[in-house]
Amino acid sequence: MIKHDVIRLLATQKISAAITKMGQSLSEEEIYKALVEPPNPEMGDLAFGCFTLAKALKKGPPQISGEIAQNIETDTHLIKAQAAGPYLNLTFSPLAFGEKVISTVLDGSYFKKQILEKSPKTMIEYSQPNTHKELHVGHMRNLCLGDALVRMLRYSGREIISSTFPGDMGTHVAKCLWYMKKHNQEPPPLTGKGEWLGSMYSKANLLLEDQNGTPQEDLNRAELTEILKQLEAEKGPYYDLWKETREWSIELMKSVYKWADVEFDEWYFESEMDAPSAAWVKQLYAEGKLEKSNGAIGYNLESENLGFCMLLKSDGTGLYATKDLLLAKHKFEDRQIEKSVYVVDMRQALHFKQVFRVLEILGFEQAKNCYHLQYNYVELPDGAMSSRKGNIVPLNDLVRNMEAHVKTAYLARYENEWSQDDINLVASQVAKGAIFYGMLRIDTNKKIVFDMNEWLKLDGESGPFIQYSHARISSLGRKFARNAAQKIDWSLLTHASEKHLMQSLSGFNTAVAQASENFKPAAICTYLYELAKKFNVFYHECPIGMEKDLAVREARLALAEAVGLTLKNGMAVLGMPAPEKM
Repeated sequence: MIKHDVIRLLATQKISAAITKMGQSLSEEEIYKALVEPPNPEMGDLAFGCFTLAKALKKGPPQISGEIAQNIETDTHLIKAQAAGPYLNLTFSPLAFGEKVISTVLDGSYFKKQILEKSPKTMIEYSQPNTHKELHVGHMRNLCLGDALVRMLRYSGREIISSTFPGDMGTHVAKCLWYMKKHNQEPPPLTGKGEWLGSMYSKANLLLEDQNGTPQEDLNRAELTEILKQLEAEKGPYYDLWKETREWSIELMKSVYKWADVEFDEWYFESEMDAPSAAWVKQLYAEGKLEKSNGAIGYNLESENLGFCMLLKSDGTGLYATKDLLLAKHKFEDRQIEKSVYVVDMRQALHFKQVFRVLEILGFEQAKNCYHLQYNYVELPDGAMSSRKGNIVPLNDLVRNMEAHVKTAYLARYENEWSQDDINLVASQVAKGAIFYGMLRIDTNKKIVFDMNEWLKLDGESGPFIQYSHARISSLGRKFARNAAQKIDWSLLTHASEKHLMQSLSGFNTAVAQASENFKPAAICTYLYELAKKFNVFYHECPIGMEKDLAVREARLALAEAVGLTLKNGMAVLGMPAPEKM
């Protein structure tokens, strides 16, 4: 455990010294881990529960907390130690927060600490969009979550490899190509070809559903199988069409990733795993390591309540599981990773249980280091989205609509003050911030109901509210330039709202560390929202421009600047931009 929080470390050392005076001992790690924030900040900055000492001292925790309070040494940093039932509440001075926290935030060193122990080199695979479909708002939860995990863990000091695994093979591709070649009458558009492929896929599904139960159904199934065989064999007219149209989809993906400021260390494609994985499964079957069921090859896991893991269909074509088996081996061999995390929605839980179990049975030692990070999906107010049915909100349309809303609702008043480039930039930043924050603030096990107007609000728990708070601080810094050479008298920051802000700032790295360990970026969203709220209280209760005492004004400006830097770094950890003006 890395004791990175200097205020907690100071508390730990003071409590340790007091316990030693009492003739007892408790490791610094035990003390540090036992420190919590009191339910009310007026009670103190940190609280230490005395339960672990009760057995050794043969006394009740309330009695022990009183004895520690008597033995603890206060000074200019720790100004109060008070027993409150089984807890010891500690209060630190503005000087302690200023010297030990705020000053390091201002010089940037606070954000460069390693806050988690070194861990196995880990690959995080996320954003697995299918080619020949359109990217929609539902895809953003995966993209935002995976990107935030990569950023959080790297910030915390972990070695992370990011990867994506687009689905450029499979029945969905065959359906799209089938419709294009046999039923489509319109030429592809000059631009937006990736989005257009999505409409071809939806039309294919509607036609196939209409023809279900007719003599045409068996013919359609045979044609789709033939297309898949051409793709696997890498020859034929459908394979040529696939090569061309696949690039349209990849171009669309890359444009989305560029907009989102997401980069991957590794791009894997299903097509790269398709033929080799099928050949490997056939080899494993020949070696007696797999079995047949109704003509399909796989592994029977029914005794473990995991059903039959199908790896080759009776027509000889592979499935997702087939490719994931081989991909798992590639990941560990290609990048010498020690852990593999798959960010995929909860509907694929059985799939990954089957894949990991089959890998284990086949003797793949790293199977135990494969982890499925599940999340719930995104719905529209009127229900679930489906590319197959065509009831989606295309991502590019969404972004355009959100940017237009921001320009109309928030930025119209700046038309004569800002350049069009500035207006376009801020509109893009706010739209992106709204999407990323909206996707990340809800715990991964809960559904998200997408509501554009709610997500774009400047008040309440939204990305734009946090961005606006940062922009307000930036504006403050431009209006009242702080004298960086002047030594700040932190002891002047005695107002309750100033103290609450300083308390909050000291907890940023702890919030990121906890979020990283638990794979839950929602905790950082909550932290930033609370910090922005506390700043707005401070802004109204502690005037800066009107403050006549220059030393107080400098201290408040420094505190505001530290909040701005923390908001900016916090948003960066979530993949959100931090506008300088709004």
